[in-house]
Amino acid sequence: MTSSAVLNASRRYVCLAATAAAGLSALGLSACSDSNRAPQAEYLLIDGSRMPSQALAGKVTLINFWATTCISCVKEMPALIETHQKFKDRGFETVAVAMSYDPPAWVLNFAQSRQLPFKVALDHTGEIAQVWGDIKLTPTTFIVDRQNRIVKRYVGEPDFEALHQLIERLLVSA
Repeated sequence: MTSSAVLNASRRYVCLAATAAAGLSALGLSACSDSNRAPQAEYLLIDGSRMPSQALAGKVTLINFWATTCISCVKEMPALIETHQKFKDRGFETVAVAMSYDPPAWVLNFAQSRQLPFKVALDHTGEIAQVWGDIKLTPTTFIVDRQNRIVKRYVGEPDFEALHQLIERLLVSA
């Protein structure tokens, strides 16, 4: 066995051990893959401020791509609000990213009229949807753990009971 093969085997062993020790394998996660890293983005929030991805560091985060004209998105919004309210005081954050085709005035009106308690971002160029995997279907929701790894991706409305169980596990395991 060459020295590089031994080194790679050692890294795999350490990776597997770290994953098992962290209990991540039960969640279907690998602690050693960069392929499941959440992308870096800068979010333009509806209040005009900018929030870099780094502001979410160390939090379990729900990123939701949605549109005011998407019936499923509007339908799931009360459950997203409930999810945010349930976990927000425990290191959980929610960012709802409005798609580029959604008129900013509509997004602002929706957020204000429904008193959305979480961060709402405008993706006016489509760049955020692009870096998250060229998102075209809404709603699309990602769960990101405290180590900035994408744990789960939902296309369509999630099973909120299962989602809450996943968030609970991620918050306790950190």
